[in-house]
Amino acid sequence: MNIDILLGLQWGDEGKGKIVDALSPAYDVIARFQGGPNAGHSLEFNNSKHVLHLIPSGIFHPGKLNIIGNGVVFDPAVFRSEIEKLGLGVGELAKRLVISSRAHLILPTHRVLDAAYENRKGCLKIGSTLKGIGPAYTDKASRNGLRVGDVLKPGFRELYNEHMAAHLEILKGYDYKFDISEFEAEWFSGIEMTKRFRIENTEYLVNSLSDQGRKILAEGAQGTMLDLDFGSYPFVTSSNTISAGACTGLGISPKRTGEVFGIFKAYCTRVGSGPFPTELNDDTGDLLRKTGCEFGATTGRPRRCGWLDLTALKYAIMINGATKLLMTKADVLSGFEKVKICTSYMIDGKETSEMAFDGNTEIKPCYTELKGWKEDISAIRDYNSLPGTLREYISFIEKEVGVPVTMVSVGPDRIATITREPL
Repeated sequence: MNIDILLGLQWGDEGKGKIVDALSPAYDVIARFQGGPNAGHSLEFNNSKHVLHLIPSGIFHPGKLNIIGNGVVFDPAVFRSEIEKLGLGVGELAKRLVISSRAHLILPTHRVLDAAYENRKGCLKIGSTLKGIGPAYTDKASRNGLRVGDVLKPGFRELYNEHMAAHLEILKGYDYKFDISEFEAEWFSGIEMTKRFRIENTEYLVNSLSDQGRKILAEGAQGTMLDLDFGSYPFVTSSNTISAGACTGLGISPKRTGEVFGIFKAYCTRVGSGPFPTELNDDTGDLLRKTGCEFGATTGRPRRCGWLDLTALKYAIMINGATKLLMTKADVLSGFEKVKICTSYMIDGKETSEMAFDGNTEIKPCYTELKGWKEDISAIRDYNSLPGTLREYISFIEKEVGVPVTMVSVGPDRIATITREPL
């Protein structure tokens, strides 16, 4: 049980990148298990900000092995761009990073298909990041995908052409103009970059490292409420973002897993379409967005903002079996006279603590109001030094959900973190 899982409990953007980076010194291996370049994991240290899309968030720690697992969908063009922006040198990064041969490739035509599908939806758009994620996972599920291991085959270009031709045939049915050459040059350049890294069946590697007693952190992307099965369908991503996804996304048995770290913001945000019961379409929502710099790390789109939703949080904790909670962006709520927490919903005139099946269900949140805190907490590093009303806010959450909050983030930098107990 030496493989811990870290994932988001809301609609993504909970601050997973920062927390993984902060926890990495305690682990030997950091492994991404699902998602793709639709992820935007932000890290800040030494007055610099980095945004990772495919590469695990432990990459900046020398001596740590980072693995892109089989559950990830992999865009070579994005990968090449990330490698160049890291500024660590391909030789050094090749020592720290391994890519699963079973990870599926996002082709240039997947991105075009993504845009064409979303364009046809009109006002019913899902809110896709247009990174080709859905079409790539669709090809995977329909057994028509290309995988990273295929790039090592002598006839890879012919395989690529066959898949591209099939996608172009589909696109004939859509009124959508595109120029595939814009994507292809960068994509094939990314293929050559990818070949400079270790490509192998990482399920053997992960299990071998686990047998050796190495500590492994499985890093998830997006959030529980965007899970393909348990999220607010159809306004979801195309992979399983929950803890079970770590097993299928890395090729490990549930018997090997230990702690499940669930990350949540002190409030809620969402990008794209879909239900958001506690959304604030007012000055308070605007203030949360401005103070929290709530703009997508991948798309740059403004995030929808609202109060903390405990009904959704309890659901996520149950689905994931979360053992420890990590709260981020507590500093963003500084300055509010009062803060609210949603503790239940009103649906069809009845109070409930369950999530609705239909994403179009009309939901009215039921709130509990608590005292806010005005102090600047960004420099605090000891839990007992936090404002009493913030500690009361955290205690209220713990009592309601039945799981301890063991870490509190009070700023974007890796050192702006308060740990209440050791890992």
